[in-house]
Amino acid sequence: QGQLVESGGGSVQAGGSLRLSCAASGYIHSINVMGWYRQAPGKQRELVASMHVSGNKVYADAVRDRFAISRDNKRNTWHLQMNSLKSEDTAVYFCAATTAWGKNWGPGTQVTVSS
Repeated sequence: QGQLVESGGGSVQAGGSLRLSCAASGYIHSINVMGWYRQAPGKQRELVASMHVSGNKVYADAVRDRFAISRDNKRNTWHLQMNSLKSEDTAVYFCAATTAWGKNWGPGTQVTVSS
């Protein structure tokens, strides 16, 4: 398995935007699914958005129409554009890569939205 590193987290006021990026390196096997998850304090980790290598995208109901997942094939990087942020979006955001060997995770990046 390779390594994942997230970037782009931070603090923003409600209604603002952030763009998270996940850089993948060292993968021998192809990444089939790229994803973003989040975990708020006291809550379970949940799927935010995912994208299959075919281009099919899945979004959580809570973020549909506000967040968008995309990828940069040349750089083996994917992004999460987050618009119209709400206080309930506050969480640690993790990127995930699924290959034939399973799923692995980045260390996470904090997103804090103040109202």
